[in-house]
Amino acid sequence: MAAAPYESLTPDLVLDAVSACGLWPDGRLLALNSYENRVWQVGIEDAAPVIAKFYRPGRWSDAAIIEEHAFAQELADAELPAVAPLLFDGRSLLHHGGFRYALTPRRGGRAPELEALDQLQWLGRLIARMHVIGARAPFAHRGRLDRDTMVQQPMHAVLGSSLLPAGLQANYRVAATRLDAAIGVRMEALGPLRQLRLHGDCHPGNVLWTEAGPHFVDFDDARSGPAVQDLWMLASDERTMEALLEGYQQFREFDHGELALIPVLRAMRQLHYAGWIAARWHDPAFPVAFPFAAESRWWEQHIADLHELADELE
Repeated sequence: MAAAPYESLTPDLVLDAVSACGLWPDGRLLALNSYENRVWQVGIEDAAPVIAKFYRPGRWSDAAIIEEHAFAQELADAELPAVAPLLFDGRSLLHHGGFRYALTPRRGGRAPELEALDQLQWLGRLIARMHVIGARAPFAHRGRLDRDTMVQQPMHAVLGSSLLPAGLQANYRVAATRLDAAIGVRMEALGPLRQLRLHGDCHPGNVLWTEAGPHFVDFDDARSGPAVQDLWMLASDERTMEALLEGYQQFREFDHGELALIPVLRAMRQLHYAGWIAARWHDPAFPVAFPFAAESRWWEQHIADLHELADELE
Protein backbone atom coordinates (compact mmCIF):
# COMPACT_ATOMS: atom_id res chain seq x y z
CA MET A 1 0.00 0.00 0.00
CA ALA A 2 1.32 3.45 -0.91
CA ALA A 3 2.50 5.62 1.97
CA ALA A 4 -0.10 8.25 1.04
CA PRO A 5 -2.96 6.34 -0.62
CA TYR A 6 -4.85 9.45 -1.72
CA GLU A 7 -1.90 11.64 -2.69
CA SER A 8 -2.95 11.75 -6.36
CA LEU A 9 -6.66 12.27 -5.63
CA THR A 10 -6.82 15.96 -6.55
CA PRO A 11 -9.97 18.06 -7.01
CA ASP A 12 -9.36 17.97 -10.78
CA LEU A 13 -9.32 14.16 -10.72
CA VAL A 14 -12.58 14.11 -8.77
CA LEU A 15 -14.22 16.38 -11.33
CA ASP A 16 -12.81 14.34 -14.21
CA ALA A 17 -14.14 11.12 -12.64
CA VAL A 18 -17.63 12.58 -12.38
CA SER A 19 -17.41 13.93 -15.93
CA ALA A 20 -16.40 10.46 -17.15
CA CYS A 21 -19.89 9.29 -16.13
CA GLY A 22 -21.50 11.71 -18.53
CA LEU A 23 -22.39 14.28 -15.86
CA TRP A 24 -21.42 17.96 -16.02
CA PRO A 25 -19.81 19.18 -12.78
CA ASP A 26 -20.24 22.89 -12.16
CA GLY A 27 -16.95 23.18 -10.25
CA ARG A 28 -18.43 23.18 -6.74
CA LEU A 29 -16.69 20.65 -4.50
CA LEU A 30 -17.21 20.00 -0.81
CA ALA A 31 -15.03 17.46 0.98
CA LEU A 32 -17.18 15.51 3.45
CA ASN A 33 -16.09 14.09 6.77
CA SER A 34 -14.61 10.67 5.97
CA TYR A 35 -11.27 9.09 6.85
CA GLU A 36 -11.53 5.48 5.68
CA ASN A 37 -12.49 6.62 2.19
CA ARG A 38 -12.56 10.04 0.55
CA VAL A 39 -15.99 11.49 -0.08
CA TRP A 40 -16.92 14.65 -1.97
CA GLN A 41 -20.15 16.46 -2.71
CA VAL A 42 -19.97 17.51 -6.35
CA GLY A 43 -22.23 20.16 -7.87
CA ILE A 44 -23.83 19.25 -11.21
CA GLU A 45 -24.99 21.67 -13.91
CA ASP A 46 -28.80 22.04 -13.88
CA ALA A 47 -29.20 19.05 -11.54
CA ALA A 48 -28.91 18.04 -7.91
CA PRO A 49 -25.39 17.44 -6.53
CA VAL A 50 -24.03 13.92 -6.26
CA ILE A 51 -21.81 12.28 -3.67
CA ALA A 52 -18.57 10.82 -5.03
CA LYS A 53 -17.00 8.17 -2.82
CA PHE A 54 -13.42 7.05 -3.60
CA TYR A 55 -12.60 3.73 -1.99
CA ARG A 56 -9.45 3.22 0.04
CA PRO A 57 -7.00 1.18 -2.06
CA GLY A 58 -6.53 -2.38 -0.85
CA ARG A 59 -9.34 -2.53 1.69
CA TRP A 60 -12.09 -4.35 -0.22
CA SER A 61 -12.01 -6.44 -3.37
CA ASP A 62 -14.09 -5.31 -6.34
CA ALA A 63 -16.45 -8.22 -5.68
CA ALA A 64 -16.97 -7.12 -2.08
CA ILE A 65 -17.74 -3.52 -3.08
CA ILE A 66 -20.18 -4.66 -5.75
CA GLU A 67 -21.84 -6.88 -3.14
CA GLU A 68 -22.24 -3.88 -0.84
CA HIS A 69 -23.85 -1.92 -3.67
CA ALA A 70 -26.17 -4.80 -4.52
CA PHE A 71 -27.33 -5.06 -0.90
CA ALA A 72 -28.08 -1.33 -0.72
CA GLN A 73 -29.99 -1.57 -4.01
CA GLU A 74 -31.92 -4.60 -2.78
CA LEU A 75 -33.03 -2.57 0.24
CA ALA A 76 -33.96 0.42 -1.90
CA ASP A 77 -35.95 -1.83 -4.26
CA ALA A 78 -37.91 -3.04 -1.22
CA GLU A 79 -38.80 0.62 -0.52
CA LEU A 80 -36.50 0.88 2.46
CA PRO A 81 -34.84 4.31 2.90
CA ALA A 82 -31.33 3.19 1.96
CA VAL A 83 -29.11 5.25 -0.34
CA ALA A 84 -27.81 3.05 -3.17
CA PRO A 85 -25.17 3.98 -5.78
CA LEU A 86 -26.16 5.25 -9.20
CA LEU A 87 -25.67 3.01 -12.23
CA PHE A 88 -23.73 4.01 -15.34
CA ASP A 89 -23.94 1.55 -18.23
CA GLY A 90 -25.21 -0.96 -15.69
CA ARG A 91 -22.21 -0.53 -13.38
CA SER A 92 -22.10 0.96 -9.89
CA LEU A 93 -18.36 0.45 -9.23
CA LEU A 94 -16.40 2.84 -11.43
CA HIS A 95 -12.68 3.30 -12.17
CA HIS A 96 -10.75 6.46 -13.00
CA GLY A 97 -7.18 7.61 -12.52
CA GLY A 98 -6.21 4.50 -10.58
CA PHE A 99 -9.08 4.85 -8.09
CA ARG A 100 -12.31 2.95 -7.60
CA TYR A 101 -15.34 5.10 -6.87
CA ALA A 102 -19.11 5.27 -6.83
CA LEU A 103 -21.63 8.06 -7.17
CA THR A 104 -24.79 8.30 -5.08
CA PRO A 105 -27.57 10.87 -4.86
CA ARG A 106 -27.13 13.47 -2.15
CA ARG A 107 -29.45 12.82 0.77
CA GLY A 108 -29.18 15.30 3.59
CA GLY A 109 -30.65 15.20 7.07
CA ARG A 110 -29.90 15.50 10.75
CA ALA A 111 -28.95 12.97 13.37
CA PRO A 112 -31.86 11.12 15.03
CA GLU A 113 -33.01 12.11 18.52
CA LEU A 114 -32.06 8.99 20.41
CA GLU A 115 -34.01 9.98 23.49
CA ALA A 116 -37.25 10.23 21.50
CA LEU A 117 -38.96 6.86 21.94
CA ASP A 118 -41.15 7.28 18.85
CA GLN A 119 -38.07 7.81 16.68
CA LEU A 120 -36.39 4.77 18.20
CA GLN A 121 -39.46 2.63 17.50
CA TRP A 122 -39.46 3.91 13.92
CA LEU A 123 -35.78 2.98 13.55
CA GLY A 124 -36.48 -0.42 15.09
CA ARG A 125 -39.15 -1.13 12.48
CA LEU A 126 -36.86 -0.11 9.62
CA ILE A 127 -33.92 -2.14 10.90
CA ALA A 128 -36.17 -5.19 11.25
CA ARG A 129 -37.31 -4.78 7.65
CA MET A 130 -33.65 -4.44 6.62
CA HIS A 131 -32.86 -7.66 8.47
CA VAL A 132 -35.76 -9.53 6.86
CA ILE A 133 -34.07 -8.80 3.53
CA GLY A 134 -30.59 -9.37 4.95
CA ALA A 135 -31.59 -12.86 6.08
CA ARG A 136 -32.66 -13.94 2.57
CA ALA A 137 -29.13 -14.81 1.42
CA PRO A 138 -25.57 -14.60 2.83
CA PHE A 139 -22.75 -12.35 1.74
CA ALA A 140 -20.19 -14.21 -0.36
CA HIS A 141 -17.32 -11.70 -0.26
CA ARG A 142 -17.66 -9.39 2.74
CA GLY A 143 -16.79 -11.67 5.64
CA ARG A 144 -18.17 -11.77 9.17
CA LEU A 145 -18.11 -9.67 12.29
CA ASP A 146 -15.69 -11.93 14.18
CA ARG A 147 -12.68 -11.99 16.49
CA ASP A 148 -10.19 -12.22 13.67
CA THR A 149 -11.45 -9.03 12.02
CA MET A 150 -12.38 -7.03 15.10
CA VAL A 151 -9.75 -8.17 17.63
CA GLN A 152 -6.78 -10.10 16.35
CA GLN A 153 -6.02 -8.08 13.22
CA PRO A 154 -6.25 -4.76 15.13
CA MET A 155 -4.00 -6.18 17.88
CA HIS A 156 -1.33 -7.05 15.32
CA ALA A 157 -1.67 -3.60 13.74
CA VAL A 158 -1.05 -1.89 17.09
CA LEU A 159 1.85 -4.14 18.06
CA GLY A 160 3.46 -3.58 14.67
CA SER A 161 3.06 0.18 14.79
CA SER A 162 5.50 2.82 16.01
CA LEU A 163 2.54 4.61 17.60
CA LEU A 164 2.54 2.33 20.63
CA PRO A 165 5.40 3.43 22.90
CA ALA A 166 8.02 0.72 23.36
CA GLY A 167 7.59 0.86 27.13
CA LEU A 168 3.90 -0.01 26.80
CA GLN A 169 4.22 -2.90 24.35
CA ALA A 170 4.16 -5.61 27.00
CA ASN A 171 1.31 -3.96 28.91
CA TYR A 172 -0.77 -3.62 25.76
CA ARG A 173 -0.13 -7.24 24.75
CA VAL A 174 -1.27 -8.48 28.17
CA ALA A 175 -4.42 -6.31 28.19
CA ALA A 176 -5.42 -7.09 24.59
CA THR A 177 -4.75 -10.81 24.97
CA ARG A 178 -6.76 -10.90 28.18
CA LEU A 179 -9.68 -9.11 26.53
CA ASP A 180 -9.50 -11.40 23.49
CA ALA A 181 -9.70 -14.45 25.75
CA ALA A 182 -12.67 -12.99 27.66
CA ILE A 183 -14.46 -12.26 24.38
CA GLY A 184 -13.82 -15.82 23.22
CA VAL A 185 -15.23 -17.32 26.42
CA ARG A 186 -18.36 -15.14 26.29
CA MET A 187 -18.99 -15.96 22.63
CA GLU A 188 -18.49 -19.67 23.19
CA ALA A 189 -20.95 -19.58 26.09
CA LEU A 190 -23.56 -17.93 23.90
CA GLY A 191 -23.23 -20.62 21.25
CA PRO A 192 -23.98 -20.27 17.54
CA LEU A 193 -25.99 -17.18 16.62
CA ARG A 194 -28.02 -16.54 13.51
CA GLN A 195 -25.99 -14.65 10.92
CA LEU A 196 -27.49 -12.24 8.42
CA ARG A 197 -26.40 -9.40 6.18
CA LEU A 198 -26.08 -6.23 8.24
CA HIS A 199 -25.54 -2.52 7.76
CA GLY A 200 -22.65 -3.22 10.11
CA ASP A 201 -21.97 0.33 11.35
CA CYS A 202 -25.40 1.55 12.33
CA HIS A 203 -24.44 4.45 14.59
CA PRO A 204 -26.29 7.81 14.71
CA GLY A 205 -23.96 9.37 12.12
CA ASN A 206 -25.10 6.85 9.52
CA VAL A 207 -28.81 7.51 10.09
CA LEU A 208 -30.04 10.84 8.72
CA TRP A 209 -33.45 12.24 9.59
CA THR A 210 -35.61 14.49 7.41
CA GLU A 211 -39.24 15.58 7.49
CA ALA A 212 -40.03 12.30 5.69
CA GLY A 213 -38.27 10.25 8.36
CA PRO A 214 -34.92 8.46 8.61
CA HIS A 215 -32.71 6.99 5.92
CA PHE A 216 -29.56 4.87 6.12
CA VAL A 217 -26.27 5.85 4.50
CA ASP A 218 -22.74 4.41 4.21
CA PHE A 219 -22.89 0.63 3.92
CA ASP A 220 -19.08 0.47 3.74
CA ASP A 221 -18.88 -1.80 6.81
CA ALA A 222 -21.66 -4.17 5.72
CA ARG A 223 -20.86 -7.69 6.95
CA SER A 224 -22.56 -10.82 8.19
CA GLY A 225 -23.29 -10.94 11.89
CA PRO A 226 -25.98 -11.07 14.59
CA ALA A 227 -28.95 -8.72 14.43
CA VAL A 228 -28.03 -6.91 17.63
CA GLN A 229 -25.00 -5.34 15.90
CA ASP A 230 -27.33 -2.95 14.04
CA LEU A 231 -29.18 -2.00 17.23
CA TRP A 232 -26.81 -1.54 20.14
CA MET A 233 -25.09 1.66 18.97
CA LEU A 234 -28.47 3.42 18.77
CA ALA A 235 -29.44 2.52 22.34
CA SER A 236 -27.90 4.31 25.32
CA ASP A 237 -29.67 2.32 28.05
CA GLU A 238 -32.31 -0.34 28.70
CA ARG A 239 -35.19 2.09 28.11
CA THR A 240 -33.99 3.08 24.65
CA MET A 241 -33.17 -0.51 23.73
CA GLU A 242 -36.71 -1.52 24.74
CA ALA A 243 -38.09 1.16 22.41
CA LEU A 244 -35.95 -0.06 19.52
CA LEU A 245 -37.02 -3.65 20.12
CA GLU A 246 -40.67 -2.68 20.44
CA GLY A 247 -40.51 -1.39 16.88
CA TYR A 248 -38.24 -4.19 15.67
CA GLN A 249 -40.50 -6.99 16.83
CA GLN A 250 -43.44 -5.61 14.85
CA PHE A 251 -41.68 -6.92 11.73
CA ARG A 252 -39.18 -9.56 12.84
CA GLU A 253 -38.57 -11.85 15.79
CA PHE A 254 -35.58 -10.89 17.93
CA ASP A 255 -33.46 -13.36 19.89
CA HIS A 256 -33.13 -11.67 23.30
CA GLY A 257 -30.13 -13.88 24.04
CA GLU A 258 -28.19 -11.61 21.66
CA LEU A 259 -28.39 -8.78 24.22
CA ALA A 260 -25.62 -10.56 26.13
CA LEU A 261 -23.41 -9.85 23.11
CA ILE A 262 -23.51 -6.08 23.60
CA PRO A 263 -20.53 -5.94 26.03
CA VAL A 264 -18.59 -8.14 23.57
CA LEU A 265 -19.43 -5.89 20.63
CA ARG A 266 -18.55 -2.78 22.62
CA ALA A 267 -15.20 -4.30 23.60
CA MET A 268 -14.47 -5.34 20.02
CA ARG A 269 -15.26 -1.87 18.73
CA GLN A 270 -12.95 -0.17 21.22
CA LEU A 271 -10.05 -2.49 20.50
CA HIS A 272 -10.67 -2.23 16.76
CA TYR A 273 -10.65 1.58 16.93
CA ALA A 274 -7.06 1.72 18.15
CA GLY A 275 -5.99 -0.85 15.58
CA TRP A 276 -7.73 1.08 12.82
CA ILE A 277 -5.81 4.26 13.68
CA ALA A 278 -2.52 2.35 13.89
CA ALA A 279 -3.10 0.62 10.55
CA ARG A 280 -3.97 3.92 8.83
CA TRP A 281 -1.28 6.14 10.38
CA HIS A 282 0.61 6.24 7.07
CA ASP A 283 -2.32 8.21 5.63
CA PRO A 284 -1.48 11.91 6.25
CA ALA A 285 -5.10 12.61 7.21
CA PHE A 286 -4.84 10.43 10.31
CA PRO A 287 -2.12 12.25 12.31
CA VAL A 288 -4.06 15.45 11.69
CA ALA A 289 -7.42 14.00 12.71
CA PHE A 290 -6.22 11.83 15.62
CA PRO A 291 -3.18 13.61 17.13
CA PHE A 292 -3.90 12.09 20.56
CA ALA A 293 -2.84 8.67 19.23
CA ALA A 294 0.76 9.89 19.16
CA GLU A 295 0.70 10.57 22.92
CA SER A 296 1.77 7.99 25.48
CA ARG A 297 -0.99 8.96 27.91
CA TRP A 298 -3.68 8.02 25.38
CA TRP A 299 -2.24 4.51 25.08
CA GLU A 300 -1.98 4.23 28.85
CA GLN A 301 -5.68 5.04 29.13
CA HIS A 302 -6.52 2.66 26.27
CA ILE A 303 -4.73 -0.19 28.06
CA ALA A 304 -6.64 0.62 31.26
CA ASP A 305 -9.89 0.62 29.28
CA LEU A 306 -9.11 -2.83 27.84
CA HIS A 307 -8.58 -4.23 31.33
CA GLU A 308 -11.86 -2.64 32.47
CA LEU A 309 -13.69 -4.24 29.54
CA ALA A 310 -12.12 -7.60 30.33
CA ASP A 311 -13.26 -7.22 33.96
CA GLU A 312 -16.81 -6.62 32.75
CA LEU A 313 -16.79 -9.70 30.52
CA GLU A 314 -15.15 -11.98 33.04
